[in-house]
Amino acid sequence: MELRQLDHFVVLAEELHFTRAAARLHIVQSALSASIRALESDLGTPLFHRSTKQVRLTEAGRALVPEARRTLRAAAVARESVAAVQGVTTGRLVVGFMQASHSYDLPELLRRFHTAHPKVQLRLRQAPSTELIEGVRTAQLDLAFVGLSGRAPAGVSVRTLSVGPMPLACPLGHRFAAAAPVPLADVAGEPFVDFVPGWGARTSTDELFRAAGLQRLTAFEVNDIPLFTDLVEQGLGVGFVPPGMAAATARLEYVAVDPAPTWRVAVAHPPREQLSAAARAMLDLIG
Repeated sequence: MELRQLDHFVVLAEELHFTRAAARLHIVQSALSASIRALESDLGTPLFHRSTKQVRLTEAGRALVPEARRTLRAAAVARESVAAVQGVTTGRLVVGFMQASHSYDLPELLRRFHTAHPKVQLRLRQAPSTELIEGVRTAQLDLAFVGLSGRAPAGVSVRTLSVGPMPLACPLGHRFAAAAPVPLADVAGEPFVDFVPGWGARTSTDELFRAAGLQRLTAFEVNDIPLFTDLVEQGLGVGFVPPGMAAATARLEYVAVDPAPTWRVAVAHPPREQLSAAARAMLDLIG
């Protein structure tokens, strides 16, 4: 089994299409097919179901994906550690981030990192927090900025950047604006605009209502902050938002609720011993 074969396998597992995977790897399709066949022969089992219409992972293939990613990451860490001894940080750093990024200045952080480590290739991926944390756990991401609710899964470490209560966004002139802080039970009777499941803000809000034994009507589920703001502004509902989002948007009323869901911004990353030199440098820069 060779690292090159594992790299080919992971890319094909992500693309599930030989032509796209070969193009991404900058090799011809026949070379990719030969590499996968050699890996399957070495392991003694098929890793993909192939047909004229689709490519699917077998059960063995699904089991191999996270282990292959971890092996490739370990090899990258080894290479980068040798380079770091010589004072040069190299390699690739894949950073995940959530859409509600008002709580931290990611562009400024990336600028500072690139200035300090110009030989590192930076890659960004945006997704809901639950997907980002899973991406860190399965070695698809080196680290990720997430809205965290509860504990991170095994194999993922977190560094908290900020914690605070989430205000309730209401249309201008809403009756709650004159009654703050508003009891959570009073808020439960309002129609809600909320983010789709998987967003940190949504998870924190759901957990708060569940713990309080209250039910609410989520009338609108969105995956976009501007649309969220527009729907609340038009009086179609209320919704909890991260504190940074409230500070950046002045078109709404922001009301304190008691109790309020907690907004915890954190950096999720693998255990320290599994970090690449580039990831360690980024965490050191964050402080």
